[in-house]
Amino acid sequence: MGRAFEYRKASKMKRWGAMSRIFPKLAKAIEMAARAGVPDPEMNSALRTAILNAKAENMPKTNIDAAIKRASGKDATNFSEVNFEGKGPHGILIFVETATDNNTRTVANVKMYFNKNGGQVVPTGSLEFFFDRKAIFEFNKTSDMDLEELELELIDAGLEEIEEEEGVVLAYANYTDFGNMNQKFEELGIELTKAELKRIPNNPQEFTEAQQDEIGKLIEKLEDDEDVQAVYTNIA
Repeated sequence: MGRAFEYRKASKMKRWGAMSRIFPKLAKAIEMAARAGVPDPEMNSALRTAILNAKAENMPKTNIDAAIKRASGKDATNFSEVNFEGKGPHGILIFVETATDNNTRTVANVKMYFNKNGGQVVPTGSLEFFFDRKAIFEFNKTSDMDLEELELELIDAGLEEIEEEEGVVLAYANYTDFGNMNQKFEELGIELTKAELKRIPNNPQEFTEAQQDEIGKLIEKLEDDEDVQAVYTNIA
């Protein structure tokens, strides 16, 4: 129950950061999903998931529709997914996921944030094995739901672990099984509240409150950047 609690706690405390930066990041995810497939969520599972996550953050329907419309326009922006790995103050490991239409700008900004806040970017692939990439699905437990039976149903789709706390259920799978799991939930008629790919540290480290305050300055700079979609660390 520990990992589920920490995941939910992080989701509640941050939820991608302050409201001013949530919606642009969610809109970008919607645009990318719509551009990669078709702009119809009924025919595009990636777009359905992006919309689901946007709704989980209370993103207005008008914003969602506008993002889909932008992706369908002739002047639609082409975004590239670029990842960065780095070490911050006190040896913290940081993995940064970005979606950018200007790689030169993004590279310069990310390096600047690290360099000015006691860290440095390291070569791609240096830290990736310190994180397990997981598909995480969140949904509410209903009165007629038997989690043991559900677990058996989901194992064939790639389920690795399922946890429940205060009526909220979290199901974990390898990131490669994201599509299989998503499809299985649809087949079972289970309405998800969130479905995400996350990087979870496989050897989380403890830091003092003072150290976390210093680390937080770098994390905040990264999360404030318009190109950064997600920031992961090995903080316990």
